[in-house]
Amino acid sequence: MKGSKGKMHGTRRKLRKRKDIAPNQYLRDFSVDEKVQINIEPSSHRGMPSPRFQGKIVRIFEKEGDTYIVKFKEGGKEKKIKTKPVHLKKIESED
Repeated sequence: MKGSKGKMHGTRRKLRKRKDIAPNQYLRDFSVDEKVQINIEPSSHRGMPSPRFQGKIVRIFEKEGDTYIVKFKEGGKEKKIKTKPVHLKKIESED
């Protein structure tokens, strides 16, 4: 079996820098059970989720300090990941 090349392998286009970050993006506030999209900000490495979760629609499960725990299903299993608010984007509900 080949060895791993690291979690950032093959992400040159996925984690391309889009624009500058406004300071208020670090201070965004989400409520529990709100739907958000994981939108990784490549210039901020703290609290960055794995690139394989880029674009996933998830629900806020809990707030822990200045990070959020989000919950979603993948492959029949429920997953929870911790991330900073700069890597999350509010989505408008279809209701």
